[in-house]
Amino acid sequence: MARAGEAEADLPQPAAQTDLVGHTAAAATLAEAADGGRLHHAWLIGGPRGIGKATLAYRVARYVLAAGERRGQGGGAPLALPPDSPTARLVAAGSHPDLVVVERALDDSGKRRKAEIGVAEVRRLIPFFGSTASRGGARVCIVDAADDLNASAANALLKMLEEPPAGGLFLIVSHAPGRLLPTIRSRCRRLDLARLADADVRDGLVRLGLGGGLAAAELDAVVGASEGSLGRAVTLLDPARVAMLGRVDALFRALPIPDRRAVLALGDEASLRGADDIFELVVDRVRQGISAAMRAGAAAGRPAPALAAWAEVWEKVDRAVGRAEALNLDRKQVVLAIFKDLAEAARSAAASA
Repeated sequence: MARAGEAEADLPQPAAQTDLVGHTAAAATLAEAADGGRLHHAWLIGGPRGIGKATLAYRVARYVLAAGERRGQGGGAPLALPPDSPTARLVAAGSHPDLVVVERALDDSGKRRKAEIGVAEVRRLIPFFGSTASRGGARVCIVDAADDLNASAANALLKMLEEPPAGGLFLIVSHAPGRLLPTIRSRCRRLDLARLADADVRDGLVRLGLGGGLAAAELDAVVGASEGSLGRAVTLLDPARVAMLGRVDALFRALPIPDRRAVLALGDEASLRGADDIFELVVDRVRQGISAAMRAGAAAGRPAPALAAWAEVWEKVDRAVGRAEALNLDRKQVVLAIFKDLAEAARSAAASA
């Protein structure tokens, strides 16, 4: 069985991924708009993590930037462009002069990404859109992901969207579009991507050459637990990570009184040197647990205050993680604080039910 770290290292990044898994209808919508000259200047591509939002954004960018190159190849798939075309090669190399990507910059060490996208990253768009497209076509900006914008950066992006540059196209990726500034959402055409079907997740793993060593029942379990996310399915190929997720789930089920020693052990592991992936895995699973609690509460007709308690703890988790990244805080203390906040949210939700 491939280890998750090895599998992820072999995964093509969205800029180099010319094969789109699922989302055929969304791709067809964008292709029809592009071919008909009706492509809105800003698209907000939303949906859960790991389902291919950034891959679709880069696919659109390549297609729009292809100019005189042949389109429509690749089995007739929408927005297809041959992977060996000049545009595809430039985009994959991160060197296309008419494409700019707004994302979290590297910190001073050059090894880790900053906790948020700062205003300086967005201000790079001013000279970019102020110049003439070098290849005579469109100029494209991908924001990946808008959820990472700090307040100043979000306002700077809003100003760009309010006065869109001629020939400019914004492709804005968001894991939670509802949490963005309403004014940003109102200036974009919304395109929400659904979770991938199990068959698409399975197909994606096969295309990537992953999961071949699994028994059929094991592969079924990975696909089922992926919740429609190919990225999560890749993570679940590592049995150690599956066990870690199970530990987080057990603590979540024990709320509002999680096992203190189990929380401390989790914090110890997440704070080890080089354990960035463990910390991110724990935080991501906590967010999934919060989302599941909100969905279950809504389905059960729980009152608004009970749901608000979980929404508030989501914000607290985000703030805690942001502070940890920005100030290089002890991640063990962050994990402890997160589960303390979760316990309080569970008590509040129960009291409001």
